[in-house]
Amino acid sequence: MPNVKTIFLKEIRAYFNSPMAYIFLVIFAIINGYFFTNTFFLINQSDLRSLFSIVPIVYLFFIPAIAMGLIARERNLGTIEVISTLPLKNSEYVIGKFLAALSLILLGLVATLVHFITLVNVGAHIDFGAVFTGYFGLALVGAFYASIGTFASSVTENQVVAFIIGVFIVLVFFLMDKLLLFVPVSLSGIVQYISVDYHFSNISRGVIDSRNLIYFASVIGFFLFLTIQNIEIRKWR
Repeated sequence: MPNVKTIFLKEIRAYFNSPMAYIFLVIFAIINGYFFTNTFFLINQSDLRSLFSIVPIVYLFFIPAIAMGLIARERNLGTIEVISTLPLKNSEYVIGKFLAALSLILLGLVATLVHFITLVNVGAHIDFGAVFTGYFGLALVGAFYASIGTFASSVTENQVVAFIIGVFIVLVFFLMDKLLLFVPVSLSGIVQYISVDYHFSNISRGVIDSRNLIYFASVIGFFLFLTIQNIEIRKWR
């Protein structure tokens, strides 16, 4: 899909031609490094569980910030009208944007591998399978939040509003299983299944279940589909 590649490369260049990508990667590494070193040096806990627990929380605000300008910026500058005249499908446009945001998120995760290397060098006992599934789960959560951020960016031309919408939707999915005490028993199973943290916790423990993979694939596809439809509707207004 050459059109997807073109949009992807265009967005990646936009990230790295501005301070945004560098700011994200540096601050992301500093915050995660702070919590990792706290458990490593202060509590003498030599594993990556603290990292896997803090990254999804950091994601809540960082990923909507990364994605807020994906489409909203194009609307604000008026370039999306020019793009709409090109032989480019809306699906290709959205997927290219989404993959660019996801790539930046994955780069942030790669930077955290320094903590894994630190543990290996100090001779800590490491469950390599759990580390792999933990990072795999973080990648899926990152893709999920990136799809939400892409959708939020398609709703408005104001990047700040897109950020707020993205954070709100992400928080709803993140807090689902935290609110089970306030949910009727008949609905608790549904609410728990909708919760992203429920599926991530299963994967991070080393259990890669098809139900968890179907969940992430479904919600990512759902928000990308909403984004494509939203662009289509706005194009014909």
